Amino acid sequence: MDRRDFLRRSGLTLTGLLLSPWAVHAFPSREGEVLIPFVDQSKPPSDRVLLDWSEFDSFITPNDKFFNVSHYGIPKFDLAAWKLEISGLVEKPLMLTLEDIKTRPKQDVTFTLECSGNHGFPTFTGAIGNARWGGTPLAPILKEAGIKADGIEVIFFGHDTGEEKRRGVTMRQNFARSMSVEDALQDTNLLCYEMNGEPLPHPNGAPLRLIAPGWYGIACVKWLKRIEVRDTRFMGRFMGRDYVTIREEKRPDDETVWMETSVGRTQLKSLAAKVTRSGDQYRIYGAAWGAPIKKIEVRIDGGPWQEATIDPEEDAEFAWKIWHLDWNNPSKGEHTIVSRAIDTKGNIQPAADSDYIKGKHTYWESNGQVIRKINIE
Repeated sequence: MDRRDFLRRSGLTLTGLLLSPWAVHAFPSREGEVLIPFVDQSKPPSDRVLLDWSEFDSFITPNDKFFNVSHYGIPKFDLAAWKLEISGLVEKPLMLTLEDIKTRPKQDVTFTLECSGNHGFPTFTGAIGNARWGGTPLAPILKEAGIKADGIEVIFFGHDTGEEKRRGVTMRQNFARSMSVEDALQDTNLLCYEMNGEPLPHPNGAPLRLIAPGWYGIACVKWLKRIEVRDTRFMGRFMGRDYVTIREEKRPDDETVWMETSVGRTQLKSLAAKVTRSGDQYRIYGAAWGAPIKKIEVRIDGGPWQEATIDPEEDAEFAWKIWHLDWNNPSKGEHTIVSRAIDTKGNIQPAADSDYIKGKHTYWESNGQVIRKINIE
């Protein structure tokens, strides 16, 4: 079914498109198809919002179905009195209201936001969503403040606070993450106040959050309070102690080297999301993200890799690619399905049993190929 048929059968009109510009995106589905659930399908926990892959049917994830993660809880503060402080090693410290920020040039980006712990353990598989984020670019504000020559690190502080204990010291501190000055000045970074054409929901960071396309969700600090430039690397809990990937690497001389790296940029990844049947025709749907995608390949029951069809309707640099593969005449019984993404540089999503994945001893940045099981009756 093409986009025109989709709009006609959905009862949508041009007026509806204009009124709700982010809500309507054709999905490469077939009329009347029936879901064939995976044997390993698990429903998201009822106490939190996570993407249910069995209901994966849209390019844009609706705001009310978009996951959110907080480490110190969702903060409460006076929105009317809210201001963003730009301070530290800058020539001209700034204090900006939301109205000040909204008067600046607006920019939108479609970006698939994923928690770096997604797929790190079996019950946490839907911490991902794709949205159209709106706000103003960060770089012009930092340049207006004037970063001093000795400033090397930009720290983003949220309003959410918690108590930490470290080396006998008890600290009340804000959630914070940092980037190098070079990374912070990338023109894709936004100070975001809109999500899918609507005001940013409070659970997702209102009134203002950082959106850093190409980075995991942990870097996209919510409920922004202060942006501070410093002359030393920031090593707070969520940079230097938590959200650290520990990897065991083997050297050619059989020496083992343990590497600890802070979670940062997204990893190449894909997933077979669901299987459907229309009459006697079966189809596998999925998504791929984390890097510019060249192609997606699918393997059934350990057979040859088959190239999937990427939906050409949506082509955004930082958004997931929706794909499908028609599965002709599957035999009855249990089958395994696995996908792998290949980016434009030729990098291939690693197998779950590769040394790269097996050598990782933390659940962050889990981008190994995901094997799904399904039973055809």
